[in-house]
Amino acid sequence: MTAASRTLAVTCGLPGVGKTTVAEAVADRIDGVLYRTDVVRKELLSEPEYTPEETRRVYEGLLARGRHTVEGGRNVVLDGTFSERQYREMARQTAADADVTVDFRLVKVECAEPVVRDRIRARTDDESDADFDVYLLHKDSFDPVECEHVIVDNSDGLESTRRQVAENF
Repeated sequence: MTAASRTLAVTCGLPGVGKTTVAEAVADRIDGVLYRTDVVRKELLSEPEYTPEETRRVYEGLLARGRHTVEGGRNVVLDGTFSERQYREMARQTAADADVTVDFRLVKVECAEPVVRDRIRARTDDESDADFDVYLLHKDSFDPVECEHVIVDNSDGLESTRRQVAENF
């Protein structure tokens, strides 16, 4: 990364795998601003129905915030499922279209299914509405990640996750 460039990092993965945990660790490492689809959705939609049109609006809002922030001189981390290839490509294009040099980084977060089940069950006071049924639904429909990316396995706890992030950022 050159002195004048910025980073736009995207965390993607199934609900409950710990994308936000990884996104927070990445944001700490790169001194970045974190934007979450779960938060943007609740700001844009008072009663989300999770329709394809709502999803499009949420990702467009997320990407607009990310572009504005990197163009303003800050690094950015975007946290969302990004289960559809088109949204990952939109993020990559957002980085390419910015008025500053932006290094695009994609991080796929993975986690063992029993750990995901336990973590979703234990959630309290979280912005995410996803339960284990939503995890299973996305598991069956998640588009393969075919572009260059980093994998962080979030199965073994926070120390392991932070170590993996540090190795890649």
